[in-house]
Amino acid sequence: MSSTWRHLPTTARAVAVTASDAVAAAQEQDRDGLQAAVDPLAAAEGSGLVLGTVVRMLLEETHPDGLGGDDVRGIIERCTRAAAVWEPAVDPHVLLVLLAGALGVHDPDEQAPRPAPESLARHAALLVAHLLASTSSPLATYLAAAFAEIERTESQD
Repeated sequence: MSSTWRHLPTTARAVAVTASDAVAAAQEQDRDGLQAAVDPLAAAEGSGLVLGTVVRMLLEETHPDGLGGDDVRGIIERCTRAAAVWEPAVDPHVLLVLLAGALGVHDPDEQAPRPAPESLARHAALLVAHLLASTSSPLATYLAAAFAEIERTESQD
């Protein structure tokens, strides 16, 4: 990991480190590394909010004219196909839940049953790694922007 995240509070630092580890494992198609990173990522308080914000930022950057149903379907299909080569646990439905949540069109309280935290963490890493492949910026850039946005939103509430 190139960023130390020392400037972040302990909880945020745990999210940054575990997210970085999980996404790096997904980028390297390292199934054992991803498995090792999933439990700490799932347990890190706020990881869903941070990774959801990162996904939304990546979608906004890679689809500046907006995102339609065909775009969402294409992202899910491409991510699933790419991940299935090395990660047989990939589930397109969980990717859809993550995308819908990141876009603010999914109410997690309405879905029954909700995917397990470990499944959400695994698929978030797969999705972020997939979306990062279309950009030239590293994950650290998006994490820093996500933390700044969350802090700004929380201070306005």
